[in-house]
Amino acid sequence: MRELLPLGKFMSDWGALLTIDWRQLESDLKRVLPARAVVSAPQELLAYDCDGLTLERHQPPLVVLPETAQQIAAAVRLCHQRAIPFVARGSGTGLSGGAVAESEALVIATSRMRRIRSIDLENHTITVEPGVINSWVTRAVAGDGFYYAPDPSSQVACSIGGNVAENSGGVHCLKYGVTSNHVLGLEVVLPDGSMTQLGGSLAEAPELDLRGVFIGSEGTLGIATAITLRLLRAPQSVAVLLADFSSMEAAGEAVRLVTAAGVQPAGMEMMDRLCLEAVNDSLGLEDYPRDAAAVLLIELDGQAREVEAAIAVARRLCLEAGARQVREARDAATCARFWKGRKSAITALGRRYPGYYLQDGVVPRSQLPQVLAAIERLSAEHGLPVANVFHAGDGNLHPLVLYDPKEPGVAKRVKQLGAAILGLCLDVGGSISGEHGVGSDKRCYLDWMYGGDDLATMLLVRRAFNPANLANPDKQFPTPRTCAESVRRVAVLKAEGVSLPEAAVVF
Repeated sequence: MRELLPLGKFMSDWGALLTIDWRQLESDLKRVLPARAVVSAPQELLAYDCDGLTLERHQPPLVVLPETAQQIAAAVRLCHQRAIPFVARGSGTGLSGGAVAESEALVIATSRMRRIRSIDLENHTITVEPGVINSWVTRAVAGDGFYYAPDPSSQVACSIGGNVAENSGGVHCLKYGVTSNHVLGLEVVLPDGSMTQLGGSLAEAPELDLRGVFIGSEGTLGIATAITLRLLRAPQSVAVLLADFSSMEAAGEAVRLVTAAGVQPAGMEMMDRLCLEAVNDSLGLEDYPRDAAAVLLIELDGQAREVEAAIAVARRLCLEAGARQVREARDAATCARFWKGRKSAITALGRRYPGYYLQDGVVPRSQLPQVLAAIERLSAEHGLPVANVFHAGDGNLHPLVLYDPKEPGVAKRVKQLGAAILGLCLDVGGSISGEHGVGSDKRCYLDWMYGGDDLATMLLVRRAFNPANLANPDKQFPTPRTCAESVRRVAVLKAEGVSLPEAAVVF
């Protein structure tokens, strides 16, 4: 058993240590922000009690909706002067509890900052504010033959600021990388209310990559108020293959064969039977066979001859792996129709089941068939259905544990199954998160992946930006307050036969 990390003072429970006069703060905020930017009515605050992770809810005492970087800086300065913690929030589509104020904290929502500041097509860049919706970026430049590659499934709702905070991926991250590969520069408000610039308009610079440090920091290092993004030229040719299989293992084998053959798809996505049934019933699609155990979508793009050659190889390998049929989409409308079900899968499941808990583990592609079979066994052992929809090409799994929130004690069972799935990912050399972040949901599992020295080093970086721990406190890292039950939790899980990784250690 490792000794407790020296995090007590740095990661304290601010809500327990401070008595905050929220009425006075509200009055002061209205002096530096428009009155309509301050939300204090209880019925309006309900909209901010959770993000996309609805398993736990915490209503904040106060929310502000700034419209400029200067207004964000003014709000943060007030927090800094009075040692009041704050939580940055984008569109609230996150899935790890990162944008939720667990203890008393001011929520600073950037959803009204939706300006596109500049477009520089000559240098393939666009600068946007954090509230700009992901899909709006491509819409702004598509007419000139450009697009923005990172495309989370929630891209019609999620914001660029949130994408930066979580380092989001998406369908095209297999070939083109995640958010960090497409952010050149950041205008940032630091936790003391000062403003600075990280990175710039160039892909490479000789200084320390503080831009890269900030991306994926989940609001613990400050708030991005402007983001310069890299644009790509639209490919000459795009095709989508839709292959259906009689088993998830066969679909996983197809992923392994295609990637091992040197074909570089723009995206490879998979859905299992539960997803297919929900999508077909919700959207009335006929493209996904109802009797299939799994569907694999493979998007290929590039020069026309390159795409033709890749189609032939991918088709052959899917059939070799056991695909029952492989269909092709060449025109934009049919490609969009093939993708519609995948992009709407989680929404469709949400309409069909009263509750779901979405996980975000990563495994090596070579382990996909075995891991999918193991998740099926865990689902049966815990008596909870699990729907699988994920970025198959890079091994980023998104198993959805489906449940009825009204069932007594179900939340505990759901979390135990989620922990078992993350343990499985780590056992095969994977990770507890691929793009949804750690937030509050997975902080108690972070020391399954990292040792004490690793965590302490990460916290030194955080302290350099956020010395008073006011920016999104108690997120990402296990602390004595948030994970003091760790010993008991691990003991209970082991007693109940839950598979945990060998690296699972506690404070």
